[in-house]
Amino acid sequence: MMRIVVIMMLTFMSIWPVEVGKVPPQVVLTGKNGSRVDGRPWRSATLRGRVFVFFYVDPDNRTLNDALVAALKRSRFDKRRFGSVVVINLAATWLPNAVLEPILRKKQREFPDTLYVFDKRKVLVRRWHLADDTFDVLVLDKRGRVRYKRFGKVPHKEIPEVLHLIRQLMKQ
Repeated sequence: MMRIVVIMMLTFMSIWPVEVGKVPPQVVLTGKNGSRVDGRPWRSATLRGRVFVFFYVDPDNRTLNDALVAALKRSRFDKRRFGSVVVINLAATWLPNAVLEPILRKKQREFPDTLYVFDKRKVLVRRWHLADDTFDVLVLDKRGRVRYKRFGKVPHKEIPEVLHLIRQLMKQ
């Protein structure tokens, strides 16, 4: 009986969407599901210990949040307390992986402080209920809890609020 309850709880937790104030369910992207651009597995458990901005990007919408990305670059946050992860939703585009993967490996070399990850089968769409075919933005605190969530374009008026939130979280 207890075993059934545990299985039901784990199933329920794995379908729960990412929520502000909660830690998203653990996810590992490896093999056919995806990986870091260097081929090593990516674990969502690494989104702890620093404040992170997390982008989940459909390559066809990669410029949707350019204003936020530019503001983050201008902010020059301390890399010991702040990190950024860009997960590319390869299944959301008509562009072949063979074209995108080398481009993203080059971006990883060009921007070594940002971690680039491939999601080849929309794993995070299913596990975290992220929006598909767009540009999702999450800000996570040092414990891995989501503190900000926006699916699609971050309005210009919210950009200063996001930067302020990051600064506040870095002080904690």
